Amino acid sequence: MAIKVGDVFPDAVLSYVPYDPSNPDACGLPQVLKTHEAFKGKKVVLFAVPGAFTPTCSEQHMPGYIKHIDELKQKGADIVACVASNDQFVMDAWGKSYKVKDDIMMLSDANGELGSALGLVNDGTAKRMGPIRLARFAIILDDLKVVYLGVEPARGVTVSGAEAVLAKL
Repeated sequence: MAIKVGDVFPDAVLSYVPYDPSNPDACGLPQVLKTHEAFKGKKVVLFAVPGAFTPTCSEQHMPGYIKHIDELKQKGADIVACVASNDQFVMDAWGKSYKVKDDIMMLSDANGELGSALGLVNDGTAKRMGPIRLARFAIILDDLKVVYLGVEPARGVTVSGAEAVLAKL
């Protein structure tokens, strides 16, 4: 069963490569992020994509969040994060390709822990993308409570895009 508005966000372990402003092109060491520790007491905008560097994710989803990052922060987002089923090094490279620096946390759910806990995974086997892929969605959390959930009903970016999230902040 998928998570819904009003639920408490699951405590899951993700990974990421922290942005290093002193050496922005470096390939740093991966770090663990425990969602309850990182998100407790904060307003978080988390958007999920099926895969870094894929067409819809790269041409529509990520650019919208980059374009609206300042507005998201002005409307109270303490953290804006992107999560995908890719490993942390791919997520880091994708973030660097867009020069997101530390404006958007680039998180990896390569083991599918978060997606499975949320009930928001798809089987990408038929598309040669592996058995566990995150669905395309956006969540707004306020102190770990889900206050908005936009899961895309079809291909494309509508309810999970930055504009839809901005309207709900």
